Amino acid sequence: MTLKSEDEIGTASRRWALLVTVGAGLLLITLDNSILYTALPSLTTDLGASVTQSLWIINAYPLVMAGLLLGAGTLGDRVGHARMFVAGLVIFGAASVLAALAPTPEVLIASRAVLAVGAAVMMPATLALIRINFPDERERNLAIAIWGSLAVVGAALGPIVGGVLLQHFWWGSVFLVNVPIVVAALVAIAVIRPASEADPGKRWDAVSSIQVMVGLAATVYAIKEIGHRPPSLAVVAISLTVAAVGFTLFVRRQRTLDEPLLEFSIFRNPAFTSGVLAAAASMFAIAGIQLVTTQRYQLVAEFTPLEAGLLVSAIAVGSLPTAMLGGAFLHRVGLLVLICGGLALSAVGVVVTVIGFGVSFGLLVAGLLVTGAGLGAAMAVASTAIIGNVPVRRAGMASSVEEVSYEFGSLTAVALLGSLLAMIYSVTVDLPDGTPAAAGEALVDALAVAEGDQTVIDAASSAFDTAYLGVMGTVAVMLTIGAAVTGILLRRHLPGTASQLPSDC
Repeated sequence: MTLKSEDEIGTASRRWALLVTVGAGLLLITLDNSILYTALPSLTTDLGASVTQSLWIINAYPLVMAGLLLGAGTLGDRVGHARMFVAGLVIFGAASVLAALAPTPEVLIASRAVLAVGAAVMMPATLALIRINFPDERERNLAIAIWGSLAVVGAALGPIVGGVLLQHFWWGSVFLVNVPIVVAALVAIAVIRPASEADPGKRWDAVSSIQVMVGLAATVYAIKEIGHRPPSLAVVAISLTVAAVGFTLFVRRQRTLDEPLLEFSIFRNPAFTSGVLAAAASMFAIAGIQLVTTQRYQLVAEFTPLEAGLLVSAIAVGSLPTAMLGGAFLHRVGLLVLICGGLALSAVGVVVTVIGFGVSFGLLVAGLLVTGAGLGAAMAVASTAIIGNVPVRRAGMASSVEEVSYEFGSLTAVALLGSLLAMIYSVTVDLPDGTPAAAGEALVDALAVAEGDQTVIDAASSAFDTAYLGVMGTVAVMLTIGAAVTGILLRRHLPGTASQLPSDC
């Protein structure tokens, strides 16, 4: 592939065509993060997956991706982000076919891990290509805002697309839907041939990526074990020790490398750091709300997968207007209002959702809309705060950090909130004597063994509702903390200064 400079790309239409193309790649990645939420009950039944296997089917994707993203971004700086985007598309398409045909939970988990490899290779390139090919700051802010809104749209469309497909096909169709989009994106990127700014002199360090992945995997395993009843203190201690060792080795290694995967000096910029925190908090909220809401309304309220998907799509509906307006007016209102204010508004929305859960369904939907409005504003400019506060030569690194923040937020939400949901359910469920023990572990198991016994069904459903409210309350608290911390970081940040490079850049 011949990579051309910005001057050789020619017209503005090619830049916006590039945005559509990388946006399609981003849509695939975020769609695959959430599409399993509605498909999970079906595939769990068909494959005979346990509760732990079900969580790992979801977690394998963001876990592997988060571990590889830093290395993938730096590798993109070396070989060119356009090449990385193409390679990621090819891997992603092949893994989608493998996942669709998986005969066992273990094969599906492995397929999801391969999907994550493709996503990790592709994802930093999507944002880095925007950074390189949109030299005008205001135009770039709008492009990144559109990119950020696509992340919200993809996360919200996942449950809907999954619901539609499950009404007509088997659960494997939620993966096969990726293939035609991959083919279209490959054709488009070959035609556009964007500037990519490869630097063969840059080094790529695979050891650092492995160290990060070890730290993340061990952290997630510890969180999952804490959610068990009762947890194994030995397993938790060993997991946390392994995580600490992995992260410590990673930090030490970065300080000795001439070209580290992560330069910690970029976090001295408060705008950059606030963008990272906003991205992580936003995805934590979206992933957590979608995970528990789609399950609750399918298992307790007997919604179809499509109905459950449409319910959580209220977040995307609420986010789109604020995401677009945030990017367009960032230079006037500034990061403080949009990031801190957006996270605060989303916390209010979650509280309204919780109130609506006990009062009226309409109020619950309104709460989800308000939540989306706040998250849309924050996410639209979080990416701008990250990518706009580093020079072009660090575009790959900054893009990787941005993607890691998104994936770590999603990963933590599934691991922490999924475990919290199971823990609260098992602690609060009050089943009749003689009910099989499995019914006390998960609602889906209680429904399976109830055999029409309404007493068992009611007790299990009531406990799940309690767990649902506990999870939603946790999301509200995390968003409130995010608003407070980003407010402190951005208290001196003035409108019109979205890009403020630190002196050591």
